[in-house]
Amino acid sequence: MKILLVDDSRAIAMVMCARLESFGHEVRHAANGQAAIDLFQAEAIDLILMDIEMPGMNGFEATTRIRALEGHEPWAWTPIIFVTATDTDSNLVTAIEAGGDDFISKTVSEAVLQAKMKAMSRIAALRSRLSQANRKLQDQANRDGLTGLLNRRAMDLQVDTLWEQAARAGRPFSLLMVDVDNFKRYNDHYGHLAGDECLRAVANCIDHCVQHAHDDRTALGAFAARYGGEEFAVVVPDAAPGVHAGLASSLVEAVHALRIPHEKNGDFGVVTISIGGACIDPTAGHVKELFRQADDLLYKAKESGRNRAEVC
Repeated sequence: MKILLVDDSRAIAMVMCARLESFGHEVRHAANGQAAIDLFQAEAIDLILMDIEMPGMNGFEATTRIRALEGHEPWAWTPIIFVTATDTDSNLVTAIEAGGDDFISKTVSEAVLQAKMKAMSRIAALRSRLSQANRKLQDQANRDGLTGLLNRRAMDLQVDTLWEQAARAGRPFSLLMVDVDNFKRYNDHYGHLAGDECLRAVANCIDHCVQHAHDDRTALGAFAARYGGEEFAVVVPDAAPGVHAGLASSLVEAVHALRIPHEKNGDFGVVTISIGGACIDPTAGHVKELFRQADDLLYKAKESGRNRAEVC
């Protein structure tokens, strides 16, 4: 368990650190309230042992600020035990109201301290499992059930955030709108189960290409999402102008190379995609304009024969 010990007395802190480390715990020491807040923000802490009387910011105020940082998620809650030489009733009440969970004396016996730490270790393990379960649920909520890509809602949220970041940094923002050519004909001819398998294969191919571009550092931060039906989106929030064009060409070639039979796709005979790609300066336009341009270019790619990309 990683413990944050907050105490302005170096001598007391050294003794307490030694006792806790002898129980097998990892200890971080903060000499004042602000240092405690900084360490809490920088590292994952399982338990905080908080002194009350400290210069500048006392333990009650530091606790209140730490609780504000945690938000309202139950899995983000970190146990805080106040450690003091003056365990009065008024101190106990104030400690609980500030967000504390327990109260022990600085002269606590070895046996009681070790028992408290065992109890806190069980709580830390429970918090870890709860946090993992929550992250899994959040990830599932953000994923398209068929393809495993980000869903439309998650994509919109990320685009809003990344757009603001790009605008502040003065970076270009690119978007590729991808559509499976003649997919209705594919479904009508091969059936919906085969259609689902086709979409999974195309999604995996798109995701692989995007990840490869990210690993090559040509399109850092790029990600793919299922936009709806047989349509996908590739967001490229931080890349040099023109990078999206190269990525679009790679996607067209990669999907064609899958050689998924599609007898109803004109002269191609296999599954293909069409792409419309746009890149604009966020400081000079709106994100809706980016999507409009990409959609218009996707339509142009379709009208120009499919199995191609049109970008600007």
